Amino acid sequence: MLLAYLRAMTHPQPFTEIAENLSFLDDWEDRYSYLIELGKALPSLSVEEHAPHYKVHGCVSQVWLVSERDGDLLRFRGDSDALIVKGLVAVLIALYSGRTAPDIAETDAIAIFDELGLREHLTTQRSNGLVAMVNRIRSEARAIA
Repeated sequence: MLLAYLRAMTHPQPFTEIAENLSFLDDWEDRYSYLIELGKALPSLSVEEHAPHYKVHGCVSQVWLVSERDGDLLRFRGDSDALIVKGLVAVLIALYSGRTAPDIAETDAIAIFDELGLREHLTTQRSNGLVAMVNRIRSEARAIA
């Protein structure tokens, strides 16, 4: 069901590719390793972009999210000092970047993460951090809507 939904979305390929890759990984350790690899592959933000106003509050690890408007679309970039969290940031960026504010508002990332099996093994603190990141992205979308 999720993959059919993702294929129907007018969203860039990377998230669909991530979801398909995760669907082949049954073991949490493999999923964890995959998230770490996604984190390693995510380009780091510049020193200037590690400024306090880009920091996401509510995360145990340090997380920064930068949003940029591109016409009607929002584009996101992010970083974290923890590789597993940086991997979660990479998934969120793949899910939300390049979408309109209404699309972002309608996309329930937490439900998608649950369906992908990404939240069930996260600590409570990391799960709360994920919610804080999603709330920040949605807040950025509301600000331009």
